[in-house]
Amino acid sequence: MAEVTLKQITKKYENQAVIENLNLSVPDGSFTVLVGPSGCGKSTTLRMIAGLESITEGELQIGNEKVNHTPPGKRDVAMVFQNYALYPTMSVFDNIGFGLRNRGLSRVETKKQVEEIAEVVGLTDYLQRKPSHLSGGQRQRVALARAMVKKPKVFLMDEPLSNLDAKLRNQMRVELTSLHKQMGTTFIYVTHDQVEAMTMGDQIVVMNQGEIQQVASPIDLYSMPANLFVAQFIGSPPMNVVSMYNQPSCVIGFRPEKAAIDVFESLDTVAGKGLMLNGVLVSREILGSELLYYVETKDERVVVKGSTESIIEVGMNVRVSVDAKHLYFFDRATGTRIIGEKRKAMANSVIGGIA
Repeated sequence: MAEVTLKQITKKYENQAVIENLNLSVPDGSFTVLVGPSGCGKSTTLRMIAGLESITEGELQIGNEKVNHTPPGKRDVAMVFQNYALYPTMSVFDNIGFGLRNRGLSRVETKKQVEEIAEVVGLTDYLQRKPSHLSGGQRQRVALARAMVKKPKVFLMDEPLSNLDAKLRNQMRVELTSLHKQMGTTFIYVTHDQVEAMTMGDQIVVMNQGEIQQVASPIDLYSMPANLFVAQFIGSPPMNVVSMYNQPSCVIGFRPEKAAIDVFESLDTVAGKGLMLNGVLVSREILGSELLYYVETKDERVVVKGSTESIIEVGMNVRVSVDAKHLYFFDRATGTRIIGEKRKAMANSVIGGIA
């Protein structure tokens, strides 16, 4: 196991910086997830840790050892790729044991270690099959087993579940987190899927345009986003953001599940304890026990989570209300979340307000 530390890391392509002055500490034994939209720099960061991309500036440490110029094979890391990168002409057994034989292990020792790992990932009955005769989930397990058998200090995973269907992705998320707990090794996992990030990671790194926006636990990311980007990227559906005429310097955010929705025959102002928005219900989606309501207000469209116990018909005039304690305030210019006394004053100014 090992801590991974990135200090003032910069990566340039033809003098164009895609990552600049990035600082990150990945704790020993953690399951750290790098998440963000396509092109944000997360895969490039992972490849620099693996040694597959050079570092333009800064220092990379694995286990307190500087590895900027250490070849990939000597970094004691193992990487699982999006396409699994299996050898199609080799059996599952040979794919898993390939790295062990290259290290000079005997045939007997290789067989022992491959069979032990195959048992862990549920591949014992498939060791003589070729990858073409395996399902997507089984091929993914082979890629994992090939990495695990090396017993590396750090596991690196670049969107390994993206080629699987939704049901199998859910299953493999559970299996991966269980494997991590069983092995206790440092995992660094890249994904663009915030659901994957929130359900798997104990430390999540949100990136955008080559910069780290926030590093926190899943609960803290959801409840205390550092800025507007994180607030809208984390959460499904994403946070609603609205403007208020009496708050020109900021925008107001609220989670769909923290809002209430009611039908009103009259849209007159009424007393309230928080933010209220009048609008028309333009669409809805039924998600089993929950409903998503899409409401068109004067300036924005917002989403509210409701219950199927009482269904509102499309086309009705509705009022969306949010308790003041569930409101977030973000600086309009910088996107930074406003906290403390300034946030309290802003919350008081919108109580009972109709937009």
